[in-house]
Amino acid sequence: MTFFIDSFIMTTTMVFFFAFGWIFFMRYLFKDYEVHQYSVQIIFAITFSLSCTMFELIIFEILGVLQSSSRYFHWKLDLYIMLFLLICALPAYTFYFVANTLPRMPDSKRVRTSFSVVAWLVYMYFFRKLGDPFPILSARHGVLTIEQGISRIGIIGVTIMAVLSGFGAVNYPYTSMFCFMKPVTDSDISSMEKRLMQTLDIILSKKKRIALALSRNSDASIKSSNKLWGVLQGIKSSFTSYSRENIAQFESEIKANEELSRQLFLEVLDLNSRKERIQYSRTYKGKYFNCLGYFFSVYCMYKICMCTINILLNRVGQTDPVTRSIDICIRYLGFTFDVKFWSQHISFALVGIIVITSIRGLLITLTKFFYAISSSKSSNVIVLVLAQIMGMYFVSCVLLLRMNMPPDYRIIVTEVLGDLEFRFYHQWFDKIFLVSSLSSIAFLYVAHIQKPDN
Repeated sequence: MTFFIDSFIMTTTMVFFFAFGWIFFMRYLFKDYEVHQYSVQIIFAITFSLSCTMFELIIFEILGVLQSSSRYFHWKLDLYIMLFLLICALPAYTFYFVANTLPRMPDSKRVRTSFSVVAWLVYMYFFRKLGDPFPILSARHGVLTIEQGISRIGIIGVTIMAVLSGFGAVNYPYTSMFCFMKPVTDSDISSMEKRLMQTLDIILSKKKRIALALSRNSDASIKSSNKLWGVLQGIKSSFTSYSRENIAQFESEIKANEELSRQLFLEVLDLNSRKERIQYSRTYKGKYFNCLGYFFSVYCMYKICMCTINILLNRVGQTDPVTRSIDICIRYLGFTFDVKFWSQHISFALVGIIVITSIRGLLITLTKFFYAISSSKSSNVIVLVLAQIMGMYFVSCVLLLRMNMPPDYRIIVTEVLGDLEFRFYHQWFDKIFLVSSLSSIAFLYVAHIQKPDN
């Protein structure tokens, strides 16, 4: 009876997460596009629901909600469904929509289905080969074991997490701290707008001259049909040739001026955006984010140093932050308190913060990415790819989040994920994070020094 009650609780929360994913899909991702495939919505919402359910099971593990056997069963069920989606369903469905959007693909369902099957088989081959260069698990695991799927998904997901984390750790202080904002005045914006308007006027005048030259050529050709104009044939030919040379020159100048106008328009947008950022930084909320920027800049430098040390010394932290903090309080500060009670509650708070910020950050990133590259034809493919990235990202979050849990609460998580080389994933995250953060620093530095002051 207890198992059915636990299953009812899990099913109810999954339905809630599914509804939230559906609403996010409709109101944020697809609000500017007409939805033709409800199956895309369903797959996206299911992936989001399963991802949130894994985080929910971690929190239940800390709080002791549900029976241990029930949590273990739902962990297995959730992971098997997620692996089926990420390895089989999502790639196959993505290739099917790619085949339908290719312009030169024959309009035959059999051909497109065959293309999708072949593309999926190629994907499965490279997905299988992905784990060969990495020491991710022992050789005794079979091909269809859960460890085989999670280990390879973990490589891709941890790479995505490390790249996003490295860029975010550098980009957030750069965009929120006032010291990196170059001053912008109204005269700078008005001067750039005048240059833009002058360029547009030049383009308009040259297009008028082209239209006038074409009109003269047309009139000349009509008049040349009259015999009285036969004597002036040589004069007309030279005039027409001269006009054509002028038209070609005007067209080349127009192309150059149109490219200049696009650059000036982007400069005007950038100046207005910088002005709004400066005005926002003077508000209380902007000052708050400015202080957060200093904090994250210190954290970024600390993380870079720690990643460098971990890579050089080939080490991985074995103690979670909660246990380490409690050990410091007891050993060095002389505090006495209930270790088990505070360990549970602090772990719950820490994991909750990590879960909320991870979900929020990924959804914001997915929304920006979708609007940057999507169109009415490719939107279904983009959503399926984003669902694939989201599932891999959250599975990798569970892999890395295990280290932030005290040993008593990570037992079932370790059993469910299987006999994986967890040490490798933390070392891999440190390496990719270091490369991503240093590359982001170099890129933003070059962009900052090349940005004009006015």
